[in-house]
Amino acid sequence: MIQHYSFGRLNLQGQLYTSDLIILPHKIIHPWWRKSGHKLILADLEELWTEQIEALVVGTGFFGLMRVAKEVAARCQKEKIKLYTLKTGEAVKLFNSLSNQVLVAGAFHLTC
Repeated sequence: MIQHYSFGRLNLQGQLYTSDLIILPHKIIHPWWRKSGHKLILADLEELWTEQIEALVVGTGFFGLMRVAKEVAARCQKEKIKLYTLKTGEAVKLFNSLSNQVLVAGAFHLTC
């Protein structure tokens, strides 16, 4: 569970993160750097595709400036992964809610 999120800060299981991260069911990828700045592309999620997840929650930043490439949505559909794209504050709430129901991963941009 994510305990708290504010601009540039995310508290997960008692650990404070101040840069972007991916949360997988059994692993945290931190720091997480996207190859194309404020655009999320397939290559940014390489480790995610080997996971047996049912949902992916993408936090697009405090103001929602990160965009998700169409190829990411297409791959999620192919893999039967439900994709949710929200500003990070809302994405955190949804991630917490889903984590009690399905195998979920989260990719969180903490600023912008």
